[in-house]
Amino acid sequence: MVTKTEDTQLNRLENQVDNGGGGAWEYLCLVRKLKLRRSEKVLRHGLSILNDPKKRSSLGPDEWTLYEQVAVAAMDCQHLDVAKDCIKVLQKRFPESKRVGRLEAMLLEAKGSWDEAEKAYTSFLEDNPLDQIIHKRRVAMAKSQGNISVAIEWLNKYLETFMADHDAWRELAELYISLQMYKQASFCYEELIISQPTVPLFHLAYADVLYTLGGLENLQTAKKYYASAIDLTGGKNTRALFGICLCTSAIVQLTRGKSKEDKDKSQVQSLAAKVLEKDYKQRAPDKLPQVTTVLKGLTLSS
Repeated sequence: MVTKTEDTQLNRLENQVDNGGGGAWEYLCLVRKLKLRRSEKVLRHGLSILNDPKKRSSLGPDEWTLYEQVAVAAMDCQHLDVAKDCIKVLQKRFPESKRVGRLEAMLLEAKGSWDEAEKAYTSFLEDNPLDQIIHKRRVAMAKSQGNISVAIEWLNKYLETFMADHDAWRELAELYISLQMYKQASFCYEELIISQPTVPLFHLAYADVLYTLGGLENLQTAKKYYASAIDLTGGKNTRALFGICLCTSAIVQLTRGKSKEDKDKSQVQSLAAKVLEKDYKQRAPDKLPQVTTVLKGLTLSS
């Protein structure tokens, strides 16, 4: 994840380069370091360096890294001729490189030559079954073709080997959600929370899935994870505060509001509602009336 400091630095450099203030190479390096895909800007600023012999030669060995970066950006932007030209330069310099071969397969993929790309990726994996990038390219290719079930299959196989890949678990959860397979998605978020218990986003996403599943037990667990998301963000997570209100209302309806515990739950809902109203009053006063109406409706239904 990109930190606030890195994001600030990136935006500063981006504005500087866009306004002709120099620093294109520094910007491209930072984008690569943070593993971001600012493809249009990378393509424009990268070509401005590659098309200038003096600037290009000043890079030294990093020239080849830039050719690779621009090739990928060009494919993202469907400037396939530019990508092809960059790959040709790399092929000439590194004729036996697997890394360049991977770019060739990506170009086939970008052209929509799915069968040829699949053959190339399969060949690479036969040589190196632990090539994470190739595994992920196969997932991306399946998604591009709309074969979500195949993408899920590839991701599950990938995670059998690379179980610590948090991005892959999150991607798998989102794919399951797109198919309304919420139980499977909840398992993915459980894995993420176990490995990264202090990331509020995972607590929040897990709670959302449990709330969607419904049922008393799921709602009670969802409420706990909404609460933990609030705790991890210092009480500033608006979505989680709404989640507390929604879960409490649903739980009280299911239990018919007969127990003392339900009264305690309603107090929690009232507290979350007050925090939300205060927050909207400060940050979006024009939306406060609608928010108040929604929260009152939840309280009445409880």
